[in-house]
Amino acid sequence: MQKAGAPPFVLNMNQYATKKTAAEGMLDVALFLANITHMKTVIEQGAGYRYYAAVLTLISFSLALQIIAGVLIVIIARRDLNVLSNQRRLDYLNNMATSFIFATTVTNFFISFFGSKRTGFFRWLLARLHF
Repeated sequence: MQKAGAPPFVLNMNQYATKKTAAEGMLDVALFLANITHMKTVIEQGAGYRYYAAVLTLISFSLALQIIAGVLIVIIARRDLNVLSNQRRLDYLNNMATSFIFATTVTNFFISFFGSKRTGFFRWLLARLHF
């Protein structure tokens, strides 16, 4: 509830966009670290792994897309959305970052598809629990 005589609430679009971009960047960093860990695991499994080359290529491609998206996110976060001359360029950069993030998501879907190696742990656990 607004106090009498208080000015109406005005949403600062630049602050909102900066927070949104920062949150997007943090998620990108988390996915980046997960991909690094996945790459380390695949490398440790060695070249005898069935999809070794495919998974390493996909992870490398995903990491490259994430670096590009991260750079775009930093550029977007540093610009002022309230300046009219920046809005068209920021909209374009935001669309590009979204495209790179979408491509990263699709790439990570394929990484998950090819990169899962059955360990037999679930079957072992079920046998132990008598299910």
